[in-house]
Amino acid sequence: MPDQPAPLSILDLAPVVEGSTHAQALRNSLDLAGHAEEAGYLRYWIAEHHFSPGVAAASPAVLIAAIAAATARIRVGSGAVQLGHQTPLAVVEAFGTLSGLYPGRIDLGLGRSGQRRLEERRQQAGGSQSSGGPRGAAGGVAGEARMVNGLLIPPHYSQGELLKSPRFALNAALLQQPGAVTPDFGEQVNDILAFLAGTWRSADGISMTAVPGAGADAEVWILGSSGGQSARVAGALGLPFAANYHVSPSTVLEAAQSYRSAFRPSPALSAPHVMVSADVVVAPTDAAARELAAGYGLWVRSVRSPAGAAQYPSPATAAAHQWTERDAALVEDRVATQFVGSPATVAKSLRILQDASGADELLVTTITHSHADRVRSFGLLAREWGLS
Repeated sequence: MPDQPAPLSILDLAPVVEGSTHAQALRNSLDLAGHAEEAGYLRYWIAEHHFSPGVAAASPAVLIAAIAAATARIRVGSGAVQLGHQTPLAVVEAFGTLSGLYPGRIDLGLGRSGQRRLEERRQQAGGSQSSGGPRGAAGGVAGEARMVNGLLIPPHYSQGELLKSPRFALNAALLQQPGAVTPDFGEQVNDILAFLAGTWRSADGISMTAVPGAGADAEVWILGSSGGQSARVAGALGLPFAANYHVSPSTVLEAAQSYRSAFRPSPALSAPHVMVSADVVVAPTDAAARELAAGYGLWVRSVRSPAGAAQYPSPATAAAHQWTERDAALVEDRVATQFVGSPATVAKSLRILQDASGADELLVTTITHSHADRVRSFGLLAREWGLS
């Protein structure tokens, strides 16, 4: 077990629960951020999801501005901006604005969404194999579960079948201008760093300055779910890296290892720095926590459907759902790696995750049907972890 507990941060999807509204979900995020600051969490990150009925976090920069205004100390950032849908200049101008308003408090987390889908479509068509980690059968799981230093590494889940849905092509089309082509992820990150540093030049030597943006103190992170390009780019550029155990638990260790292997010191970091995410639910007892987490499997099933994340189900809806063996297998990797229990139970699981992954920080996310239960979950964990 690690000698010292890692700093703890929060990832928020602004979840919309069954029977509620998107507006209430956004107000809940503002309320939770205030509690997180009081409890001693280091960062409060906002995810980016589109066309999901159960997720209100579609515009991270806007929500970050509101949260930063409602808090005073906690760092606020994106987990992550989807670069497949935005230009480097637009990203730098938005986060330059945020950094100007809230200096020393803004994190710019970057992700490859939009590009990974293209790689996987090429695979399905018989194209070259990407280095994005092990691949299961289309729309299913592959491999065997294993334990690494006490941490469960489940079989790999593949999005192959899901990505064939016409909705995915439509999503991509609606998120970009007609005919737009997303550049290479590494090129985009280099452009963002150059705009922030005020050193951007075109291929023919013309300099352009992002205003606001140049000189902004936003802390740049790369997020990734495998040992592929995201991890390698983060390492090569000497940026901090966030590996997603809660999204892709089967590939989290290879993601961290790929990043560390590729790492080169930079002005930002002299040594690798890894944050690892986990999905948790904490209640006073293990039994109470299991009750709160009862809807999680059904919600993950919706995430892995063409329609996107549904509103988080009520306890009654979750109890009434009739599971098939196929559906249960589809979500088993996520259900089995959600840390659910009393404060002591979940803290023990997080220490195992920290030890197995070598994490320098941990990022936790929680969804329950009741907002009060979610606030309490984060509060109980903060006290058990020793935050102040």
